Amino acid sequence: MSKPVIGLTASHDLKTDDLRMGHFYIDAIRKNGAIPLVLPLTLDEEEAGQLADTLDGFLFSGGPDVHPFLFGEETLTGCGDFSPLRDSSELLLLSQVYEKKKPVLGICRGAQLLNIALGGDIYQDIFSQVPERFPIAHRQPFGATHPAHRVTLESGSRLAQITQSLSLEVNSLHHQAIRNAAPCLNVCGRASDGIIEAVEQPDHPFLVGVQWHPEQLAGKYEHADRLFSSFISACRKV
Repeated sequence: MSKPVIGLTASHDLKTDDLRMGHFYIDAIRKNGAIPLVLPLTLDEEEAGQLADTLDGFLFSGGPDVHPFLFGEETLTGCGDFSPLRDSSELLLLSQVYEKKKPVLGICRGAQLLNIALGGDIYQDIFSQVPERFPIAHRQPFGATHPAHRVTLESGSRLAQITQSLSLEVNSLHHQAIRNAAPCLNVCGRASDGIIEAVEQPDHPFLVGVQWHPEQLAGKYEHADRLFSSFISACRKV
């Protein structure tokens, strides 16, 4: 049986303008039975459509902030730098992928992008916009291969079924987060301070967004490998 091919959105080094891809994403995809294909930073509509037709699934990775104009806001104090190339190309790609019902996994920025593209919004900076909810370390003070806090999952959610748990130990490397979930998405995981940590679309073949970085927990935490394995299994069915 041929392995599914998964398109991975690349990181954009804003200082050098280079494309970058962390090995954790590639390792997690390969070790769970698929071939990772790192996508270019720039895509036009025709190219995005061809990729959506050709590849078996898509992982939208972490990275810089999404520009506030894309969810109808002025830029607030606390918002960070953004990549115009990633914003435009990934939204274009996602529209094609979503229309064709290809499996999608969004990680950190990727989860926020999914939510924005489908009609939701995000906090530009959780530490300044909801300061009463902290001091949970959503930007953890140690390495990302170790968990920093727990996420409680909704009973009966797809993510709970995938991970076989209602409480996950996760890492945390973000200052933005989903504020209002898109109408088609269900909130299926929250941190103890109420911050949304996971969303999913129940009637989609596979559309899950997580705020943490399971690629850096894979191989050590079963819930991370189960997430990648389930995602890749859905890609095989395409």
